[in-house]
Amino acid sequence: MIKAKKSLGQNFLVDGNIINKIINVIDITNRNILEVGPGTGNLTNEILKKNPNSFLAIEKDNNLAKELKKRFQNKVNIINNDILKINENSLSIKTLTVFGNLPYNISTEILIKWIMNMDYKKSWFNYLVLMFQKEVADRIVSNYNNKTYGRLSIMANWRLNIKKICDISRHSFSPKPKVESSLLLLEPKKNFLNFKSPKNLEKLTRIFFMHRRKKIKTPFLHLFNKDINLATKLGIDLDLRPQNLDFDTYFNLTKEYENLRC
Repeated sequence: MIKAKKSLGQNFLVDGNIINKIINVIDITNRNILEVGPGTGNLTNEILKKNPNSFLAIEKDNNLAKELKKRFQNKVNIINNDILKINENSLSIKTLTVFGNLPYNISTEILIKWIMNMDYKKSWFNYLVLMFQKEVADRIVSNYNNKTYGRLSIMANWRLNIKKICDISRHSFSPKPKVESSLLLLEPKKNFLNFKSPKNLEKLTRIFFMHRRKKIKTPFLHLFNKDINLATKLGIDLDLRPQNLDFDTYFNLTKEYENLRC
């Protein structure tokens, strides 16, 4: 019997109703599938029933990878590796549809890595159907003027259209995690503001949200050489707090920052 490893953040999805809901979020017949962290293969097995065109799965756990290879043989190409060490753009020449019950301890890191490495002309994926800890999902889908709004919200909404599908009880997993989960559908945006480097958006939001309860005047003046006129040009009230600025304001600020520094 396979035991979940706490060190890898493993919680295996065992609820058949939830699995059925996941595989029906989008039509996956004839699609090229990537599953991240298939675990014991419960979701994998149901995806195969939908007749995908091809199927890759990335599993870090050596024992699980061996069991998956035995179970699915040539139906699924099992890659025994760490998703954070893989260049996702080189996984396939075909556009992938991605499923994943992401480990809670690295889910944010995975998503940010994928966003930062997205090509400007063509994305390596067409859909992400991903499960997150509910608290993280709430931050991803959050809009401005909310306490959950922050750097993750801005980074995700820069390149992705995001839809929350449902919340998932901790009782749907074995072993049961201490928190609830949420299922999100994420799709690459066709129209977005192109930066010289996404690292500049990451840097700017990090500085603004470093003291999220304080007014934005100090980080603004620091980043823009005390140029009050720029705030007037962009219609920004420097007495606001970081969570009061919408997505477009942060995107426009990043462009201004790049014009000034890069």
